[in-house]
Amino acid sequence: MNQKRVVVAMSGGVDSSVTALLLHSAGYDVVGVTLRLYTDERTDAMGRANRCCGVEDVEDARRVCQVLGLKHYVINAEKEFDEHVINYFVSEYERGRTPHPCIACNDRIKFDFLLKRAFVWDAEYVATGHYARRTTDAHGASHILKAVDPRKDQSYVLFGLTQAQLAHTLLPVGDYTKDQIRAFARQAGLPVADKPDSQEICFIPTGDYRQFVAQRVTPKPGLIVDTDGKVIGQHQGIEAFTIGQRRGLGSAGGTPRYVIALHPEDALVVVGPEEALSQPSLTISRVNWLAGTQPAQPIQCTVKIRYKASEAPALVTPHGDTAEVQFEHPQRAVTPGQACVFYRGQELLGGGFIEAPRAAVTPLVIALAAR
Repeated sequence: MNQKRVVVAMSGGVDSSVTALLLHSAGYDVVGVTLRLYTDERTDAMGRANRCCGVEDVEDARRVCQVLGLKHYVINAEKEFDEHVINYFVSEYERGRTPHPCIACNDRIKFDFLLKRAFVWDAEYVATGHYARRTTDAHGASHILKAVDPRKDQSYVLFGLTQAQLAHTLLPVGDYTKDQIRAFARQAGLPVADKPDSQEICFIPTGDYRQFVAQRVTPKPGLIVDTDGKVIGQHQGIEAFTIGQRRGLGSAGGTPRYVIALHPEDALVVVGPEEALSQPSLTISRVNWLAGTQPAQPIQCTVKIRYKASEAPALVTPHGDTAEVQFEHPQRAVTPGQACVFYRGQELLGGGFIEAPRAAVTPLVIALAAR
């Protein structure tokens, strides 16, 4: 029998391990691959549970492949990860934006770098442990649907995939709940069946992204101003701030203030009352439509403006590689750099990256410069 070969991206966790199990059980020729993405050189990093590509994770992936009788390889992708994920992550904070590194990792590493390697190995597919579902219609077009388990759905981070990539992508765990995935692992005797899920950014095991970024940038001190242009404090670098932030603004008592805008060119952090965080609309760039073509007319759908946000009804008007999103109800803390992703029912339609509303900040810059 001529089995179809699939390369499974194995992180050493239960989801990617069961991905390999399910595909192996379905008759695929499965090859397990663990990508080495980042090395933490600090001496205190040894043994941390969430270290990216730690020795323990590589060993867990290898042991799973041994149990299943699969080949397992480790590929060093640190150079690519540094260029496309870490550099992006740091530079976005320098620009006053809040990045989502998992999206960059999917777009540039798992479904680009790894997929190209898979083709070299004569594999037809790359598979990951993402909780989402891929379907194919009668015309051969691919679609992504939300996971069966709404608590674990990860379709949000897959909006950047193209039809060419989707045609060679498998997402088997999206058809099951997390409890079922762990049960499958136990039944198969996989050593990771009860391994805890990682909760942090994989290359920042401490969870302190500000410290990580601060070690890689030259901070530019500046002013904290309110919506009237009044200076209320100073800061050591805008990379330590994000939209909606309340902590670290140097104000005590009175009406709570929140970060409502960041202006990196002038090193300004703009703060205001909570109601100033509500936005009726937004603009997005680098828009990708999973169908491969943009809609000819504005579409009524639901959108998510961050990974853990609830979906909100909105009208999306496409303009080439940009789009305007008009919310049915204003949304809180619209954050430049985050993804705004579109859904119609269970189906992921596409998405793009939120841009800053520049006009709201410009009058403040002018007022400060005139002083």
